[in-house]
Amino acid sequence: MQATTAIDIEGLGFDAGAHVLIKQALRPLPDGATLEIRGGQAGWNAPLAAWCRAQGHTLRFDAAQDTAWVQKGQVFSGRWLGADICGHADPQAPDALADKAKPAWGLAARGATVEAGAPAWSFRLNTKAEVWANNAAQMYAQAVAAQWDPDKAIDWDQATVLPEAIETAVVQVMTYMVENENAALIVPARFLGQLHPHFREIQALLAIQVADEARHIEVFTRRIRLHGHEPALSTVGGQASLKTLVDEPDFSLASFLLSVLGEGTFVNLLNFLHESAPDPVTRQIARLAAIDESRHVAFGMAHLAHRISLEPELRTRLALAVETRFDTLSGTSGLNEEVFDSLILLAAGEVTPAAIARGYVRVQGLMKSMADGRRARLLRLGFPEREAARLSALHTRNFM
Repeated sequence: MQATTAIDIEGLGFDAGAHVLIKQALRPLPDGATLEIRGGQAGWNAPLAAWCRAQGHTLRFDAAQDTAWVQKGQVFSGRWLGADICGHADPQAPDALADKAKPAWGLAARGATVEAGAPAWSFRLNTKAEVWANNAAQMYAQAVAAQWDPDKAIDWDQATVLPEAIETAVVQVMTYMVENENAALIVPARFLGQLHPHFREIQALLAIQVADEARHIEVFTRRIRLHGHEPALSTVGGQASLKTLVDEPDFSLASFLLSVLGEGTFVNLLNFLHESAPDPVTRQIARLAAIDESRHVAFGMAHLAHRISLEPELRTRLALAVETRFDTLSGTSGLNEEVFDSLILLAAGEVTPAAIARGYVRVQGLMKSMADGRRARLLRLGFPEREAARLSALHTRNFM
């Protein structure tokens, strides 16, 4: 072998790190090049030979000269012997996405080299088509930048003491918000554990969505107890509606029902509370939560737009999911009457006939804006006008 370069490991043994010097000397050499190695430790050729076999290199040794020549094997240049390249649809493209993630890639970083024999991991959501959104990385960056600290973002010391009827209305609405946000936390959390880490942008978005919902639950609960109250009424109808979201096994259908329809409607409700809340703390909570929920809606829309572009017939399944949910909930009472009345009180601001009349009109306006928003999002997903209006009208009376 004609050496390309040479190193002297002197008296350093393989039990003390000699292989690191050899590995670093081989790294910049092209496949097939030869490294000349001189050593001074007795018997150093035996561990060198074992190391070369494991790494896929060819070795020639001259005991008389205490010199070895190592010809670099092809497996060394970025690949371990018998390894599988992880994560690349195109191995030459940095950070490339595969259409389907292999079970053996497991928890490896996308683009890592995965040694042969790695355990097979069972991630149910392992194809790009069923989870992807084209602007996922940008949405995650926006979500990170928009995180807020409840202790700093909300002026809790501005806790205005309200008339008992109005404070009770706030507590009831916040109680309703907590149970809805519990569902909005559980749904992405459940899919998070089923998602192959190869699609790490979606993994990150779902994780930060869970964090958003946990923060909302915290601040809604703190608002409930701000003046010494405990949570109010939770009804069978409300919980039955939310259970249909939690029970939906399909990622795209769940994103549609939860984010596009439910959380989209919730944004209208939060904006209404921001305008109608009788105290600054509730207004701040509603404004901040609405910003977060708008991101969740945007992610759901982006995912469904991507999937529909590949599978236009998905719209039929989405429509069927709305109809099935409507039929399932047909025997329930829908929105908690106490919540509806509480919204009227908050919009009214006081308990007088004229104020209640104004509050009732405003809540009817809220219901219309919710329906209009759902219809607009359905149109953006390519549903015809009449179908969009029909599906919007079938959405659960529980808002979420």
